[in-house]
Amino acid sequence: MATLSTQYRRSTFNHNAMTTLLNDLIDFHAIFQLAPIGMCVTEHRMIHACNDAVSAMFGYQHDELVGSSLSVLYPSADEFERTGHRIVPIINEKGCYSDERIMRRANKELFWCHVSGRGLHKNDPHAAGIWTFEDVSAKRLVSAELTPREREIAALLVEGKTSKLIARQIELSPRTVEMHRARLMRKFSAATSGELIHKLLHIVN
Repeated sequence: MATLSTQYRRSTFNHNAMTTLLNDLIDFHAIFQLAPIGMCVTEHRMIHACNDAVSAMFGYQHDELVGSSLSVLYPSADEFERTGHRIVPIINEKGCYSDERIMRRANKELFWCHVSGRGLHKNDPHAAGIWTFEDVSAKRLVSAELTPREREIAALLVEGKTSKLIARQIELSPRTVEMHRARLMRKFSAATSGELIHKLLHIVN
């Protein structure tokens, strides 16, 4: 009967052999490039690698994005900075982050995008990360002229957050958040907060 040590060595050998075989059979670079969802690898918020879906979604050539700051995908520099600041404590606590936000294509068109990702270095989420992007503009349209802060608050309202939670998350007073909410209601001709959220969602049946 094989000893536990012998069984362990055999198991490790079989595992390593299978891993080597899979690596030989699977082209992981092709999988990354051809994935149906946008994928991006970042280093200090610079785009280290991205796949074809990201290029197509944002309307850039692949070589235009690699080596560029993620800020090119944001409607404004302020939103880029505030989002970067906001995600750090969440990734440090949960290990990952996701939201739906308004992003910008190369032609300046704004669109709703579901973004999720995680840092690859503990306690330093911006050092390196893997992010996914999904265009949800078919279900949700950017149908009003919004300021950068209104876009940020609109995205958090869509997540179901209250004014107090939003104020805490983006470091504003609840009164200031309510002021922005009131402006959003006027811009979207919404009589109630529920109607505002419905119009922000702008679900297409």
